[in-house]
Amino acid sequence: MTGVNTVSMSNIKLPLPLPIFDSIEHFNAEKNFSYLSELYNSNDIKVAVRFIKSYRGSQGTFNSYRREIERLIHWCALISKKSLKQLRRDDIEDFVTFCQKPPKSWIGKTKPSRFIVKDDMRVPNPTWRPFVVSISKIERRNGIELDPKQFEFTHGSLRELFAILSSFYNYLIQEEYANMNPVAIIRQKSKFIRKTQGQPKIRRLSELQWQYVIKTAEDLAKKNADVHERTLFIMSALYSMYLRISELAASNRWSPAMNHFYRDGDGHWWFTTVGKGNKERQIAVSDAMLKALKQWRKHLNLPLLPSPADTSPLLPKTKGNGAIKSTNTIRKIVQYCFDRTIEQLNNDGFNEEAETLNEATVHWLRHTGISDDVKIRPREHVRDDAGHSSSATTDKYIDIELRERHRSARKKTISDKV
Repeated sequence: MTGVNTVSMSNIKLPLPLPIFDSIEHFNAEKNFSYLSELYNSNDIKVAVRFIKSYRGSQGTFNSYRREIERLIHWCALISKKSLKQLRRDDIEDFVTFCQKPPKSWIGKTKPSRFIVKDDMRVPNPTWRPFVVSISKIERRNGIELDPKQFEFTHGSLRELFAILSSFYNYLIQEEYANMNPVAIIRQKSKFIRKTQGQPKIRRLSELQWQYVIKTAEDLAKKNADVHERTLFIMSALYSMYLRISELAASNRWSPAMNHFYRDGDGHWWFTTVGKGNKERQIAVSDAMLKALKQWRKHLNLPLLPSPADTSPLLPKTKGNGAIKSTNTIRKIVQYCFDRTIEQLNNDGFNEEAETLNEATVHWLRHTGISDDVKIRPREHVRDDAGHSSSATTDKYIDIELRERHRSARKKTISDKV
């Protein structure tokens, strides 16, 4: 078969899929898919391209839809041997089951580039895989190696898969490419998706952990301002303004600039950003955040507050011109601060707090800022600053009832003797 790698497993030749859809900056509806085997339905690919193309306004949404639709097309071509328009309810259930336990040969240990440049042309990367195994940060620190056998399709991934597939088939119906939505008629999604009682757990830092983290950032900035004034500003912005990492890094969609901080007619400061779904929002800037901005600008030898004409990047590169574009760069900066904090927590005897901080990611800072503010600010104000689509999302961060529930349970006894 042309364009399909194979691997021998138990004397059975299993097809290895090649990437179909390129990255957002190279996504091209006119792309040549001749490298795919004759098993692939060209009309399926064309309609999928049109659907995915409509999500180019948001990097994260584009990646999610591309990933799930691509997996479905590979499964159709190489496993079920059916077109998208032929799939019925049972087929979708089979596909979901397949995603929960894909063949080892379809699972990678890393996330290489989908396409590589060869002879001045972008060609599919043969090391790419549709699924990727991952391990926790603690396991990685302990030297545990990645093993495809440990692949897990999480509960959250299942929910996202159902939502994306249903949206895709609604589009296919509108385009008159399919005459039904097989996802919508799956009556017992509960056999795949568990129902949960109460609020889902929000991954965030404890009050002690956050105080140690920001103190560590401050100490780092005092010791080496050239490197860590940037660290201190990033930690302050992620926590105080609930920013996502993608809202700090520059992209084709949005490039954070100094004049995105602005003062209104009442003398109040705001910050404009563009978040999920390519939605622009204004964030109220606290006095503490304004102080952090002044310190950052002073370090950059700029006036303490930006003018409307100041289009300089909010996070300039350490070397060269322009803004930081890589979210990985920001992750490394935050992780370094976390690592130094863990050391300090252990030194001070807070070993459990240090252990749980090992699991923390950049996004925990957003969750922490929202959780801390919703205790003292009207939830509608936190909702709008966070960019939540409804107050129900913000309510997930309110844990007062959980605290009261636990307090009432602590005094329960098992026997009169205890």
